[in-house]
Amino acid sequence: MAAIRMSEVTVWRWVAAEERRAVLLRDVDWTVESGEHWVVLGPNGAGKTTLVNLAAAVSHPSEGAVEVLGERLGAVDMRKLRESIGSLESGIARKIRGRYTGHEVVLTGATGSIALLHDRIGAEDRARADRLMDEIGVEALRERKFEDCSQGERQRLLLARSLMDEPDLLLLDEPTTGLDLPSRERLIASLDAMAEANADLPTVTVTHHLEEIPASTTHALLIRDGAIVAAGEIAPTLTSEAVSTTFDIEVQVAHNSGRWAAMVVRS
Repeated sequence: MAAIRMSEVTVWRWVAAEERRAVLLRDVDWTVESGEHWVVLGPNGAGKTTLVNLAAAVSHPSEGAVEVLGERLGAVDMRKLRESIGSLESGIARKIRGRYTGHEVVLTGATGSIALLHDRIGAEDRARADRLMDEIGVEALRERKFEDCSQGERQRLLLARSLMDEPDLLLLDEPTTGLDLPSRERLIASLDAMAEANADLPTVTVTHHLEEIPASTTHALLIRDGAIVAAGEIAPTLTSEAVSTTFDIEVQVAHNSGRWAAMVVRS
């Protein structure tokens, strides 16, 4: 069973002031299998958020078919389906109580809430939180208050939190946004550790920058103006030509020690 399967998907919205349809995605075919780790790359306005909202069972396509975890959108209880999808987004950090310790923040993921529901959390949940904090490398934050953590530390705690309810699919929407270089690299290292510890868990990471792609990434999707430029295994997909087309600027793509980078070609 594919984690995500999109077939001839188009998404549009009505622009009343101009009396026209604005196409956000156009004729998208995309499949994510178990154990694959995808990165979605594209400029602002390319359609990345629209694509992820479909994968997160948050919205429906205007045309075409979307299946998530074997369930077709439009023929399934979306709220129930979302219980099997983990996500990491910076907006969650603003909703978590600052006085919670790092361990308590991770524990809130056991109930999928932003509040710590003690009566619904058992010894097994606490043991899982301990294990995840060790895997992600945030055990040193166990007793630190969330409000006293740096932005990077908060993101790593939220990554551990997103794994608490054992999701079948994990979506990471620009997880390194706003992080300085050391914090970014620590988070990327945590993403690699997470991928190694959860071999069958499919993930989709959205970013603008090749430098933010974890070494564990197996596949890439490049998108521009709502249409896929290229998609497939990462090495043959992240070519200089494809990335240049995607971002409308001539770049040279480099790959070294599992990490990627793009440099503008100066004339």
